[in-house]
Amino acid sequence: MTTSEYQVTGMTCGHCEVAVRGEVSRLPGVEQIDVSSATGRLVVRSADALDDAAVLAAVDEAGYAAERVS
Repeated sequence: MTTSEYQVTGMTCGHCEVAVRGEVSRLPGVEQIDVSSATGRLVVRSADALDDAAVLAAVDEAGYAAERVS
């Protein structure tokens, strides 16, 4: 299992978390998503490494900006 962590800007509430989770969950191979508007953290666990560009595009589609942390 691979874990990727991102810092998301612009999230302020639970609705924001749902929007990000919904878009990222559409990516193939995603098994678990933890997202917090309080910390701005998005942690994605997948069977194989994910394409960072795809994750960032999904966050963008939800209406937010993100960058890879680890």
